[in-house]
Amino acid sequence: MCAWQLREGLRTASGTVRWDEYGEAGGEPVVLLHGTPFSSYVWHEIAPALAAEGYRVLVWDMAGYGSSDQYAGQDVSLRAQGEVFAELLAHWGLDEPSVVAHDFGGCVALRAHLLHKSGYRRLALVDPVALAPWGSPFFRLVGENTEVFEQLPGALHRALVREYIGSASHRGLRPDTLEALVAPWAGEEGQAAFYRQIAQADQRYTDEIQGAYPTMRLPVTVCWGTEDTWIPFAKGEELASLIPGARLRPIPEAGHLVPLDSPAGLLGALLAFLKES
Repeated sequence: MCAWQLREGLRTASGTVRWDEYGEAGGEPVVLLHGTPFSSYVWHEIAPALAAEGYRVLVWDMAGYGSSDQYAGQDVSLRAQGEVFAELLAHWGLDEPSVVAHDFGGCVALRAHLLHKSGYRRLALVDPVALAPWGSPFFRLVGENTEVFEQLPGALHRALVREYIGSASHRGLRPDTLEALVAPWAGEEGQAAFYRQIAQADQRYTDEIQGAYPTMRLPVTVCWGTEDTWIPFAKGEELASLIPGARLRPIPEAGHLVPLDSPAGLLGALLAFLKES
């Protein structure tokens, strides 16, 4: 059983989202955002390592993900997640934290900054969903047929989710790590939630902000797994070219799940970025 637990919660329009923090309360704040179909567990090695360096590290499960609420009719769109994140920052009393965002979390962080005026000291984007077009053929197939996939037998659904999540890793996930990522999507409630978040994925939420990337005026680094088969490395090069002053940091031998494929490599890149003057 996974020991990763988020002890705190905040009630939002999209249900209660779970969150937690590591490190000293007075440390420089760093907020970590996960992507889909993952949870804050992707940071289970990075978060304590950053805390050991003196940072106050905050993690959260997006609405409908991980240990946060899951229910029928829930709004788990990228629009809603951006609003929830802005609300969380206000709840935490953070004016300008450093933010590290992976996959869909990248879009969430960008929307909160560009649309909701959330201020960041620094922004690290890790293989983010940020540029059109996005969504694999499998992702689109499921999105167009969610009512069919929702009816899969539980064991078959779980096997599908296991294979899908596993394909995000280049090096291969340990069985316990894979199980921790699959578990929130198991059972009747979790199965419905898995297909709900895919059904609500819509490229318009990145289209709305993509044109504003050249207006960003804060330190940005773009970290990208060189072996990412979900979003190719070329997208990282394109994104870095659109954001003024952004630097691209390749993470060798890592797939899309960089925080789990190469935690040491990503941690080194993040620490170097966070400590830049």
